[in-house]
Amino acid sequence: MPSPFAAERLPDGSRRYGHRAVVARRALLLGVVGVGAATTAGVALGGDDGEDGGAGRAVAADPATQPQAQPAATTAPPAAPPAPPAFSTTDAASPWVVVNKQHAIDPVEYVPPALTTVAGKQVSSLIAPELTALLAAARAEGVRLALTSGYRSLDYQRGVHARAVAREGAAEAERYSARPGHSEHQTGLAVDFGSTTDAGCTLRDCFADTPEAQWLAARAGAYGFLLRYRPEDTAVTGYAAESWHYRWVGVDLVQQMAERGVTTLEAFFGVSGGPQYA
Repeated sequence: MPSPFAAERLPDGSRRYGHRAVVARRALLLGVVGVGAATTAGVALGGDDGEDGGAGRAVAADPATQPQAQPAATTAPPAAPPAPPAFSTTDAASPWVVVNKQHAIDPVEYVPPALTTVAGKQVSSLIAPELTALLAAARAEGVRLALTSGYRSLDYQRGVHARAVAREGAAEAERYSARPGHSEHQTGLAVDFGSTTDAGCTLRDCFADTPEAQWLAARAGAYGFLLRYRPEDTAVTGYAAESWHYRWVGVDLVQQMAERGVTTLEAFFGVSGGPQYA
């Protein structure tokens, strides 16, 4: 059977395309063009003559030529704010260690692993940067703080306590002087401030009325220092008021205590305290 696309040969030897061949070629041409369009657009084509508009035949698009769908951009959920650091209340090296008459330093012979000197006094290296900054800030505002005490060894505190007992008697001495092994000074995290405007009030109740004490009460917390022995907290801390004794606990803890309206480490951490030795 002759091909429908073949030309007819005339008697003079020339060739011409009959109606059947023209229709076949036209259908072929439309099919090729249609398939090419379908490949690009992924649409359904009509019947063989490309014009019937009836039910067409689906021509699948070539995946290699299609733009690949990009994965939808995802946004990670916002990270939770970091939890405030938590430190031990019993480890002698911890900035949150609670030392009082109920809780001795453990081990009793503890010496801070790194001591440094600030304003002529040894302190734990943990507190040195903020203590230095505090002293500088006070100077910048016209307040010249003195340091009268920093780190005390076990033996040094033994001598301090013995002298207080000899001078005042045991009952009075223990209102303000810690037994050896029970002093915050042994941690290297506590300091006693003195007055340069009224030296006679250093380590005395009248220090509370000096410009130095008032500056400390307002500003020390911004450097992580806590006024440890307030008049209203004696029953909890176990010691008489000392407006000069500050304990470094870090800015985070000072802020948390202020937010809760708590002024003692004992109350904040639920640790026992009081005037009696364990």
